Amino acid sequence: MNLNFKKAKPSRIFQNVVDQIQQAIIDGEIKPGESLPSEMKLKEMFDTSRGSVREALRVLEQKGLVDIKTGVGGGAMVKQIDTTNISEGLDLLVQYHHVSLEHLTEFREGVEGLVAGLAAERATKTDIKYLKKLQKSFTNFLSEDESDWKKFIELDIKFHIGIADIAGNPVFKAVLQMIHENILGFYDRYALKDREIREEDYKEICELIEAIEQGRTTEAKSLAQHHVRQNYRYFKKDKNNLEPSEPKENFLKDR
Repeated sequence: MNLNFKKAKPSRIFQNVVDQIQQAIIDGEIKPGESLPSEMKLKEMFDTSRGSVREALRVLEQKGLVDIKTGVGGGAMVKQIDTTNISEGLDLLVQYHHVSLEHLTEFREGVEGLVAGLAAERATKTDIKYLKKLQKSFTNFLSEDESDWKKFIELDIKFHIGIADIAGNPVFKAVLQMIHENILGFYDRYALKDREIREEDYKEICELIEAIEQGRTTEAKSLAQHHVRQNYRYFKKDKNNLEPSEPKENFLKDR
């Protein structure tokens, strides 16, 4: 591994170490799965103290860029960059009531409507085949009178992420995957226990799949937004569990 690290600058030495290693990861000089040089080697390369190197590695770990293991064979290994840290931060914001369910719903209505429209424009035969496969899984689940509602939630999450994947924009997919997998599952476990609600949810999913399959962009966008608003109403039915703040006037009113 040929790394051209420079002597760390005197002020905020550990931050300079962080910046250089981070840039090396971004530039692909150090790839996911590869280990950084040992602390002693980094100390020599940066011409700084071991304490500064350790502090820098802790910061890099907090950023989700490296995974540090102790003991024999340990060290700092570069991680695959994902949305884990962002998810944890958003999750904390929700728990501390800085981001309400209304905020998430407002965001989803805008983004998921746009994503569904793009999916209707860009879906390939392979994409439609995948959505049809998911639709069949939903059908089988409901026809067998499944009581394991958690399985339904897993299918629902796959469906939403699948549409984002079809839209072809990795930013949309990453954000929606973060929201659906890490945040909304908490609410879904209350809202989708009722079989009648699951059946209504399934009906809306089938309508959206049909609109995407037939390339009806405007309709797909409208159906996705309606689906989000309906989910919000399901969530609101269980105020004892969710206790969301009151929505703003005319917020989420049907267009």
